[in-house]
Amino acid sequence: MTTPGSTPGTTPPPVPKKAPKSQKTRYADHIKEWGELAAQLAVVAADFPQLDPQRLALEKALAQARDLTLQQANFQAAKQKASAQLRPLMSEGMKIATALRVNLKQIYGNRSEELVKFGVQPFRSRTRTAATTPAPGGPAPAPHPSGSPGGPPAPEATPAPDPASHSA
Repeated sequence: MTTPGSTPGTTPPPVPKKAPKSQKTRYADHIKEWGELAAQLAVVAADFPQLDPQRLALEKALAQARDLTLQQANFQAAKQKASAQLRPLMSEGMKIATALRVNLKQIYGNRSEELVKFGVQPFRSRTRTAATTPAPGGPAPAPHPSGSPGGPPAPEATPAPDPASHSA
């Protein structure tokens, strides 16, 4: 195939395709682009006076965006500093609270319901089920059908069919 301006038998050189402009996902990308656009518009401002109001509005938005990103960075640094100060304080507070709970258990006893007022769960033993040993002089409990107390009942045994009772 030949195209105008090419010789027969040769293929034209491939036309370089423009890469699609990637979407900007970060504020910094937008701010950088706005700065470049504002700088280029400032160079040709005399040639296009009708663009001055929009160029000035872009420069104002650019200055505000730069100020706010600096504030954001300062807040981020302050947050990291506060977090670094908070970590050891939280660790110390947890140790003190644990020591206080231990002391309360020593004062009231670990089974006292008074501990609940302080958010400490008292030691409570498990509730026991009725004893399976027969009381003296009483009837013995019936054995469980499965052979193990509390388990599922044993399947009923069904007699196997007698082959002699079937007549062919």
